[in-house]
Amino acid sequence: MKLAVVIPAFNEEAQLGASVKILDEFLSRHFRIDYEIVIADNGSTDRTLEFARQLGYERRTIRVVHLNEKGRGRALKSAWLASRADLLSYMDVDLSTDLSAFPPLIEGLMSGGFDLATGSRLLKPELIKRGWKREFISRCYNVLVKVMFHTRFSDAQCGFKAITRPAAQALLPLVEDNGWFFDTELLVLAEKLGYRIFDLPVRWVDDSDSRVRIIRTAWDDIKGLIRMRKNCVGGRYGRATSAQKAAKQLPTGNSNEQCNST
Repeated sequence: MKLAVVIPAFNEEAQLGASVKILDEFLSRHFRIDYEIVIADNGSTDRTLEFARQLGYERRTIRVVHLNEKGRGRALKSAWLASRADLLSYMDVDLSTDLSAFPPLIEGLMSGGFDLATGSRLLKPELIKRGWKREFISRCYNVLVKVMFHTRFSDAQCGFKAITRPAAQALLPLVEDNGWFFDTELLVLAEKLGYRIFDLPVRWVDDSDSRVRIIRTAWDDIKGLIRMRKNCVGGRYGRATSAQKAAKQLPTGNSNEQCNST
């Protein structure tokens, strides 16, 4: 069994080296299975790609992929679909999520009990340190997701996830977003199509140097939710998944009924 940990990177020359080395050392201490760290440089205009390749020369566990266009969703789709690993994961380069949550995240998939695992900053708020603006926007957004889709997972946006390779191969072609909405779209689709999601509380500290533009990202996310709702009502997911279900790539069940039942 092999694990791939993808680090999407856009203009992260300042912290890439230190973060990746910390992650590599953590994985070597806590995991007995084979693993690789994939730095997915997406459209960086600084020296991120240069630094990433240097890390790849220095450490056999590190692989580098480069995309000309930026976008976290685009980077993850490309890296995950190209990987031969059995378990696929990702985390943000700033390591805002405490790495102590990573072993149980992966164990949830290795046990066979879940298809997708995601960190949550809302299950145990006392573990989270972030500004009031981000906290307020995040909570409002997650309420909106639940109202529109009646989802059970608690945090649609946490950049700390893992997925089995079969689930990734079936779900990723259905995910349209190439940016920050990728996480929400993946989780909503996975739940509506019957995949088992492990919702894990994590310790998380806000990154003061985050590249996320809060208001713009929030607006893009809202537009993404409206698009997904239209797709559900219009039966688009049912048509897109019928062939995959016939090939037993997706859980049984009617995706149109699942979307429309919300």
